[in-house]
Amino acid sequence: MSTPQPQAASGEALDSGLQLVVPGRSLPAGAGMDWISFGWKLFARSPLMWIVSLVIMFVIAIVLAFIPFLGSLAFQLLQSVFAGGFIAACRTMERGGEFELEHLFSGFKVRFVPLLIVGIVFVIASFVLILLFFLIAGVSLLPAFMSGDPDVMQAALAGSVITMLLASLVMMALFVPVVAAYWFAPALVMMHDMAPLEAMKASFFASFRNFVPFLVYGLVMMVAGFVAVLPLGLGMLVWIPVAIASTYAAYRQIFTADSGAAPPPKPTMVG
Repeated sequence: MSTPQPQAASGEALDSGLQLVVPGRSLPAGAGMDWISFGWKLFARSPLMWIVSLVIMFVIAIVLAFIPFLGSLAFQLLQSVFAGGFIAACRTMERGGEFELEHLFSGFKVRFVPLLIVGIVFVIASFVLILLFFLIAGVSLLPAFMSGDPDVMQAALAGSVITMLLASLVMMALFVPVVAAYWFAPALVMMHDMAPLEAMKASFFASFRNFVPFLVYGLVMMVAGFVAVLPLGLGMLVWIPVAIASTYAAYRQIFTADSGAAPPPKPTMVG
């Protein structure tokens, strides 16, 4: 029995007309700005639907939060499934279609299990890093607290600031490859039916192969994010969609080529 294919509003497969390029291209620094520019165009094409989709996800997160621990965990695991839906919406808009509410949940209809596995791997890896942080920060305090001497404990707490700072730096350094492995995985699973671990491996190497454009992209998005939170955080209703759509643009430019044509320098939008 064949796996259902992600469909555009017209019923045509979303990956129609695309050729998968593996292990992915290495792009110049300016590509990072191309991704942001195209991400903005995708947001500007249907700003209301982007915002409505974010609000719906926010409501889902609140509802699940009422279930102690398991609710929040479930929402974290489903992030990759929702990401697959946003990828479908971006592809439809790129081809001249409309962003529809059903796109948000399309990852639940096709590729659900592989997308969920991507989410599970990412959450487990993140949990391990958090655990490692507390182990590094806590081990230095254990002998002092076992001594029972208040002066020793106070001195240990004062000295733990440096230890916690080092632990934070170690965790951040290790979190970069985890994010790199996750970055393109939902798109590769949703659009090309890649196995979850294979998609995460391809995402990992492609991300580091494009370290310079990602550095440019990250710095610009970081500044934009700072500006977005100033007006009571309302700017995030624009920043988050642009971040999602620009990730799609990066996937298109690194991993795909239009069938029967030379690889385009950057994705173009119909209509």
